[in-house]
Order: sequence, then structure tokens, then C-alpha cells
Amino acid sequence: MIEIPAAPDFRTLRETALAHLARFATTEQGLRQMLERRLRRWASRALQAGLDEEELSAKLNGLRTVIDDVVYAMRALGAVDDPGFARMKASSLARAGRSRRAVEAKLQQKGVDAEVAREALSDSLGERGDAGAREAELAAALMLARKRRVGPFQRDDRPQEELARVLGIFARNGFSRDVSEVALSMDRYDAEERIIAFRNRHI
Repeated sequence: MIEIPAAPDFRTLRETALAHLARFATTEQGLRQMLERRLRRWASRALQAGLDEEELSAKLNGLRTVIDDVVYAMRALGAVDDPGFARMKASSLARAGRSRRAVEAKLQQKGVDAEVAREALSDSLGERGDAGAREAELAAALMLARKRRVGPFQRDDRPQEELARVLGIFARNGFSRDVSEVALSMDRYDAEERIIAFRNRHI
């Protein structure tokens, strides 16, 4: 008979959390999901070893409160920090050519609370609608243009892409038409200068 594996406890789940956080930045929700996967792997092995389903269900219910305790402990340690994660992620995504809308969607996908996400966007990319936010959005659009080799970064030896198709690329990445058109019509030197200035502010 296969021996039923010992259920994870606070100590083992805490060690699992610390090992994960040493390698990856994540949110409280991301950490909770990782620990839930750890529980599911244990549950699968325990079932195969013959643990009764009712007993397994009771153990899992108890262990979910342990996960809450581990997440709280990681937050108290400062090892998981949703506002800090959101600011870092917002800046890195904008530097990679993501629009404010796309950054906001990514933060939501990562489990960042809506209010925390709004604050991170304001800290990293400026208050929505102000000059700093518009400059950040234009710089992100220029980075996308450079990545796709369109607009100011169109290669001379390649045929010009159809404007509607290029605008479609920008729209799918969350950029408004007016920002896209400004980015695409910009001189290459000015475009590079704006990208450099934006990246220097977000180092």
C-alpha cells in the first residue's frame, strides 16, 4: 500500500512561499494561486495513495486558512507588496511599449486591486489626462512603433505599410487614434529623444 503523503502545514507552505518569492515578484493573489497549486498536487497524490475523499476535503478546507496565514506573513515581512509590484510592473510594461489601458488590464490580470492599480499608474505614468501621462503614453506608442518598425522607424528599404493596418496594431495594443497618429508622424530623431527621456525618468 502506498503511504499517504503528509499534508503541507504552515511551515512547509511558508518555505514554499519564500522560495517562490526569492525567484519571482508577484502579488498576493499570485502567491495564493501558487500555494493553491501546491495543495492540489498534494491532494492528487493523497487521493492516489488512498486518502478518503471526505477526509481530503476537510483537510483542504483547513489548509486554505493556512494559506491565508502564510500570505499575511509574507505581506508582514514585505516579501509580497502589491503596491510596489504594481508600480514596478506599470513602469516596465510602459517601457516595453504598452499603453496605459494595456498596463491597467495586465495589473488586473495579475490580481492587483483596482485602487492600487490606479495609484500605481498615477505614480508611474502620471495622473490620467495630465501632461506627464500624455507624454508617457506617446513614449510607449513610440516604443511600439520602434518594435514594429513603423512610422519614424520604418526602414527605407521596405515598402510603407498601409496606415489603416498600422493603426489597427496600435488600437489592439490599447492606444487611442490621436496618440497613434502623432507617434507615426513623428521625426525619427524626436522619437528617439522622447523614448530616451521617458526611460531615463523610469530607471
